[in-house]
Amino acid sequence: MKKLYYSIGEVSDITEVEAHVLRYWETVFNELNPKKNKAGNRIYKEEDIETVLKLKELIQEKKYSTEGAQQVLEKGGLEDEEKIPVSVKKDLKEIRLFLNKLLEKL
Repeated sequence: MKKLYYSIGEVSDITEVEAHVLRYWETVFNELNPKKNKAGNRIYKEEDIETVLKLKELIQEKKYSTEGAQQVLEKGGLEDEEKIPVSVKKDLKEIRLFLNKLLEKL
């Protein structure tokens, strides 16, 4: 299930963040900087997906402004963060996506 690189569509599916929002966040947050392949398509790594999940939590769930989220990222995260690591959350979201696609085929 693990891959070296993910497309913007795959990241959007995994994180449940629209592709246009991902492209916007790239312009605002230095921490989110996916590389581009020879065709010009964005290629996201595991670390990029973890950053997207952190941003989603801060902006969409905890209602931080983009400036506030930037400050939290610069500090290294929230002090009262949940005990579940972001990488585990990402893995669980990938598993859910896989199972949903499998369910559709049945």
